[in-house]
Amino acid sequence: MSIVEDARTVDRPVQSTIGFSNVLLSEWTKLRSVRSTYWTALVAVLASVGLGALICARTAYNIKRGDQGLDGFDPTLTSLNGFYLAQVAIGALGVLTISSEYGTGMIRATLGAVPQRRAMLAAKGLVFAAATLIAGELMSFISFGLGQALLSGAHAGTSLSNPTALRATIGGGLYLTVIGLLGFGLGALIRHTAGALSAFFGVLFALSAITDLLPTSWRNDVIKYMPANAGSQILTAQRGHDALAPWAGLGVLALYAAAAIAAATILIQLRDT
Repeated sequence: MSIVEDARTVDRPVQSTIGFSNVLLSEWTKLRSVRSTYWTALVAVLASVGLGALICARTAYNIKRGDQGLDGFDPTLTSLNGFYLAQVAIGALGVLTISSEYGTGMIRATLGAVPQRRAMLAAKGLVFAAATLIAGELMSFISFGLGQALLSGAHAGTSLSNPTALRATIGGGLYLTVIGLLGFGLGALIRHTAGALSAFFGVLFALSAITDLLPTSWRNDVIKYMPANAGSQILTAQRGHDALAPWAGLGVLALYAAAAIAAATILIQLRDT
């Protein structure tokens, strides 16, 4: 076979060799076979469902005692408050989904089986996104249902028949998915677990803190576009003052994740393993 023919063989799409569906199955097997998946998932469940229930129980108690009024109260966000902690676990899982392979050297075996690097990265991302979306929606609806059951005792609950409550509950799973993809993109871009986790926390939290150093007029214009501030608007049933609209905010967060994944997709072809 000539050199030109060899090059053409290498460039063939993964579907013509082992099949992209097989790559997806392989990545699903890897994702569900590592302990970090279950530990981070457990933390996310405890944070979203458990912490959300505790907050709702405490809020209902305060309302019954008269220590808290209902003016401006958002029962949907109250039941989804645990997502602010759950996002840390999901983002960490996104990082570990790919950075752990670089850390252990397993990435060489992965690329040996799937030399089309972009196809491998796409398969990892799709499997992770699908698993996170399903788990995130389950956690969101369970958190909402349990939280509203607790708040109803204080006559402060709402239901999914409320369009904004339904949107926020569906948005909970979407929010965790996009957060996870941000972590995944940074993990693929940096390829070192500690560095990628630091970058994830920096992008998600430190950027908002840095805006506090800006003049007030600038800060008010900039802070609403910071990833955590923008994306978390999807969890609220009541839009905050000067905040982005819920879907627009989630879109801004998705742009951060897309930028990280796009950069990783470009660089994965240019780097050694």
